Amino acid sequence: MSTTTFPKTADIVILGAGVMGASIAFQLAKRKAGKIVVVERDHVGRGGSGRSSALVRMHYSHPPEVQMALLSLHMFQHWREVVGEPGDFRKTGFVRIVHPSESERLKSNVEMQKKLGVNVRLITRQELKELEPDWTVDDVEVAAFEPDSGYSDGAGVANDFLTRARDMGVVYLPKTGAASFLLTGGRVRGVVTDQGEIAAPLVVCALGPWSGPLFEQAGRSLPMEPEYHQVAILKIAPGMRGGGSACIDSVTATYFRSDAHDKFLIGDFYGSRKVNPDNFPQRASDESLEQIIERASRRIPQLENAEVMRGVTGIYDMTPDARPLLGEIPGIPGLHICAGFSGMGFKISPAIGVVMSELLLDGHGKSVDITSFRLSRFAEGKPIKAEFEYQDD
Repeated sequence: MSTTTFPKTADIVILGAGVMGASIAFQLAKRKAGKIVVVERDHVGRGGSGRSSALVRMHYSHPPEVQMALLSLHMFQHWREVVGEPGDFRKTGFVRIVHPSESERLKSNVEMQKKLGVNVRLITRQELKELEPDWTVDDVEVAAFEPDSGYSDGAGVANDFLTRARDMGVVYLPKTGAASFLLTGGRVRGVVTDQGEIAAPLVVCALGPWSGPLFEQAGRSLPMEPEYHQVAILKIAPGMRGGGSACIDSVTATYFRSDAHDKFLIGDFYGSRKVNPDNFPQRASDESLEQIIERASRRIPQLENAEVMRGVTGIYDMTPDARPLLGEIPGIPGLHICAGFSGMGFKISPAIGVVMSELLLDGHGKSVDITSFRLSRFAEGKPIKAEFEYQDD
């Protein structure tokens, strides 16, 4: 990058051009928030976003997450009007299955979601069997069904947001690594990159699992650990219905969805810690994929005969309560964190752009109250604990 095009100053610098950084840039640009610069060490959507399973669902046990998911769904449904690009949201419906011992919690969460405006209903075992004849449902007492939910495309969403943001004047610096925050007088003054310094009074770090080292340099340790996950992509088995509902299934500890009309995606609830986000296996192990498929086959027996096409690997940025870190860093005015999504970030990324832009420009999240996601909650002994949380939330 030539020095003539490198911006020396900005009103707001955003680190990371995944779905979060791009969504924030888009919303700030819409509000004409000044000179916005997005710094990305690779290319847009090439980190966690491009590896996302990209489920879109409303089922959460913490109300602000439901509110952000609902706001995001509205944007996914009206992508062309909101963002100005065609979009790639696929409505498949979504089913949430919990352990039978947690059926009452499921019912309570569905009631809460309905009050917040979610189109969701409880369905019986028989109704689930009619909806998804390929599934084995003998162990399901009751399930939650969202007819409007589905999936989209992680890299596509990041690209769309950033394309429109750049159309509105946002400066994008690909292949530019953030080295450290510029801190003077107890507040943030900009960022140091491998191409030079950018002075700015507001900085948002949206680097997912790559956020930690920058904060360590600033003397702050983020309560966040990288976690390695693997996903199997299968060709649907002969005689198996394509395009069915997406599902999160506590009983098999898997989530799954169709992928176009002829493929199927299966992911695991749990991953392994002690992993380096800059050096993790790019190829899923055959043994791990077999285990994931074996568990999902308990729900959909025909998957046992499905051909494995490939595996996808990726890193979650896990927090102790598996909820995101959103907001200004205590004691460092102007420096904001937007990370720690713990595997659930994609589906709320459109809303994250809205609430983070509100936080930066209005002082607080107006569309959704995001106070509970503040970084200081752990030091305060107030991790998020939903009223009707599931054991695997």
